[in-house]
Amino acid sequence: MASLDSDLTIVAADAAFLRQFGGSSADLFGRKLYDLLHPSAPQLLERQFARLADGRRSHFVERVVGLREGDQVFSAEMTGVAVQSMGNALSCVTILRPDDAPVEPTESVPARRNKAIFSHLDARILEGVASGSSTVQLAARLYLSRQGVEYHVGLMLRRMKVPNRAALVARAHSMGMFTVGSWPPRVLPEFVKDGK
Repeated sequence: MASLDSDLTIVAADAAFLRQFGGSSADLFGRKLYDLLHPSAPQLLERQFARLADGRRSHFVERVVGLREGDQVFSAEMTGVAVQSMGNALSCVTILRPDDAPVEPTESVPARRNKAIFSHLDARILEGVASGSSTVQLAARLYLSRQGVEYHVGLMLRRMKVPNRAALVARAHSMGMFTVGSWPPRVLPEFVKDGK
């Protein structure tokens, strides 16, 4: 269990919570909750925490993927509970119930400091591939030749270490690169390099 302030910063946690993330109180206190979760977590949880803050809900339950030291990941059920503290400030208590088995593969979470891995064009091509567009459709939409589209797809396949387009989309999805709950898929801005 952990206590969060209104900015979702960890202000207190029990030993089980610290152990789950492989850190001490000095390592985890003062960090944002999202720093400890898969990159897709903000999209899943922001609406839930907003409902707690404005009083529309007293609690929520959501499945999340947490990050341990060494980029190991685990699956857990998170319960968030709104708590009214002295001075009418709203804070939150988060209860994490981890599953027994770690999520595989453990190398699927990108290093947070190196998120921006696609150019703007690569991101548009990846979005097209994820939505089922053909090479010809992508070429026409992006004003490229078919060979240009295939060249960029080939670069992404090598960068993501996958054998084909389906695996590319699956890998990108597992790394939290796409917006959650939207169609057509959109690559999150933090995975796109500034400029061209």
